[in-house]
Amino acid sequence: MARVLVVEDEADLRDILEYNLTEAGHKVMLAATAGEGLRMAREGRPDLVLLDLMLPDMAGTEVCRAIKADPATRGTRVVIVTAKGEEIDRVVGFELGADDYVVKPFSVREMLLRVQAILRRSAEEPATGRAIEFGKLRVDRDAHRVVVGGEEVLLTTLEFKLLVTLLERKNRVQSRTVLLNDVWGIEADITSRTVDTHVKRLREKLGDAGQYVETVRGVGYRFSETPEKL
Repeated sequence: MARVLVVEDEADLRDILEYNLTEAGHKVMLAATAGEGLRMAREGRPDLVLLDLMLPDMAGTEVCRAIKADPATRGTRVVIVTAKGEEIDRVVGFELGADDYVVKPFSVREMLLRVQAILRRSAEEPATGRAIEFGKLRVDRDAHRVVVGGEEVLLTTLEFKLLVTLLERKNRVQSRTVLLNDVWGIEADITSRTVDTHVKRLREKLGDAGQYVETVRGVGYRFSETPEKL
């Protein structure tokens, strides 16, 4: 059983999600506004948030940004639920750290399957008490922390997962398709351009250590075999 927070201002949809999630064995919390949703996310510590983008008091994107920026809640999984289905909207959502993106109207069965998939991936992620060190870079998976040259770098959930995936497979080329499958998951209905966008942002945030992420023209990306370039 997982704790699921539904942040949705449409009462009928809120009730439908509550009923079906409860039937699936989850404990459900409900919020009709962004402010209420943020409070419940911080106090109730849900495992997953179903977040509408069009809320009466604040954009859902700001709620997602706040959840992922707070060390106490940044590990919370967020699924954006919205009527906006353009790829640029999806990209913005993923850049803010969302774990999935569902477009209204949606099948309740599909939603439950996506929730189940995300929770399963969370449970399967290996825990390790050992931080990974590579040149100026230090990555602590348990604490979800990245340090470059002694300074902490704040990454979204997806940026962190992308970095760890590349680092653990260093000197092995990862195609955009492989990264889409392994980092975003098959539920993410997006194109390979999203990978390029995230790699660019990741390099910028890593500063000097961004050079460790190498482009293999026409194929994809790989992490340097050694940190000697810095």
